[in-house]
Amino acid sequence: MQQHSDWVRLRSPHLQVEIDPLGAQLSTLRNHDGADLLWNGDPAVWSGRAPLLFPIVGTLNGGSYRVGPRRFSLPRHGFARTRRFEVRETTGTAASFRLAADAATLQAYPFRFELDVEFVLSGATLSITTSVRNLGDTEMQASFGYHPAFRWPLPFGRPRSEHFIEFAADEPQPIRRLNSAGLVKPTQYPTPVSSRRLRLADALFEDDVLIFESIHSRSVLYGAQGTDRIRVGLPDAPDLGLWTKPGAGFICIEPWHGMSDPEGFSGELRAKPGVFRVAPGGIMPIRMTIELTQTE
Repeated sequence: MQQHSDWVRLRSPHLQVEIDPLGAQLSTLRNHDGADLLWNGDPAVWSGRAPLLFPIVGTLNGGSYRVGPRRFSLPRHGFARTRRFEVRETTGTAASFRLAADAATLQAYPFRFELDVEFVLSGATLSITTSVRNLGDTEMQASFGYHPAFRWPLPFGRPRSEHFIEFAADEPQPIRRLNSAGLVKPTQYPTPVSSRRLRLADALFEDDVLIFESIHSRSVLYGAQGTDRIRVGLPDAPDLGLWTKPGAGFICIEPWHGMSDPEGFSGELRAKPGVFRVAPGGIMPIRMTIELTQTE
């Protein structure tokens, strides 16, 4: 196995975790046998593993946005995933990281922020809490998203075709899709979920991500029947994205606070769908859990 000297390592009897300070990205997730549960970031396919999306989720119309009369540019999913975080504290089962506003971020995002990410490993559960803090004296607008990519198939001997995502609650509402420019189409599409289950197939993702708005479920279960599975907890996320590149060896389960601009959107950042607001001196905590469940 490749060793990365600056990656932070956490371990429990059930899971082994490694976090890259570049982007504070969860980069390795293995079970007690050392089997990889997370995508390896193969750059020939997709270099991500579990990037953090901040201060936007998705794509801006024309690549830019407005705050009052000023216009700023940001790449898809923002800049946090390409910035090195400060390692604040680390133990054998927990680690915390911080990204703070600086001269470079202020050129693209005119708010003084701190983005703190804490990883806590307990038994078979990895808990991640991201705190968005406003250090400025005016209201701050932001979006945030998790983007973990799990192996598809998982390393438990079942083929891709047997894998599914099971929602904790019924999800009958229509879904959203993106156009070729990465913007949200106005059309709503019938949900592909039946009896709380989404049978995974590459054809689902030929038009990019599946977007579940105002999701009811606070967790989803991923895997195949009769094997260990992964439960992703999304206690705070109003939206959920599911994505892969057809034929790739991963499926992304993405709790979101926000999404791409709608087609034709030209409003200020505060009016962008899913954007939340943080008062001066305020903080917005956003949680996700990843739990390895035992075979039924």
